[in-house]
Amino acid sequence: MNNSVTNTARLLWAGLRALLVLTLVTGVIYPLVVTGIAQGLFSDQANGSEIKADGKVVGSSLIGQSYNLPLEKGQETPEPDLKWFQGRPQNGLGTNSVNTRYSLILSGATNRSADNKDLVDWVTAAKAAVVEDNSVNGYTVKPSEVPADAVTSSGSGLDPDISPQYADIQVHRVAEKNGLPVDRVEKLVDDHTEGRTLGFMGEPRVNVLELNTALRELLAKS
Repeated sequence: MNNSVTNTARLLWAGLRALLVLTLVTGVIYPLVVTGIAQGLFSDQANGSEIKADGKVVGSSLIGQSYNLPLEKGQETPEPDLKWFQGRPQNGLGTNSVNTRYSLILSGATNRSADNKDLVDWVTAAKAAVVEDNSVNGYTVKPSEVPADAVTSSGSGLDPDISPQYADIQVHRVAEKNGLPVDRVEKLVDDHTEGRTLGFMGEPRVNVLELNTALRELLAKS
């Protein structure tokens, strides 16, 4: 009987020591080491790839943002603020209670087939809007010039980037709305165009938040 109690106590003490040691190693030491390495070598990524303007965090380079006008009375969908570069359509999972244009709990694609009527209607309306919004005095956008990313949402609905082609067709409109020379806005786009990752992965892209932050700084100087 005494041996049984002694063995049980020994096993419990051994188990408790193992628990304490593993808790210390995996719950304290390991997280501190990983956090230290992340902050030391990859500080920007570890802190959410933050973008700052005037010393304040305005967003993350990994998640898109909306650039819309305030809702007017009776409006359900806000109008885009055309003095800023616009990102991809934000349909994602659709405008529902948990996914309302970048203010969301879930993310994902529409999962509609290419011949789905709703998707076809969205794309058709989006293309017409891109043509109308970006056709200004002396510059007309042709429907054939509208790239796919201008009329479709990404797989997550949160894509922060657009193609250089979509950025280019917005240049004249942004220049006109802000009273800037077209060539200055074109240079802004060129300066914020990133090539393929490692030279061969993905496609060239422009981060909309970084571009609009640079545009805001340019306007402040002007």
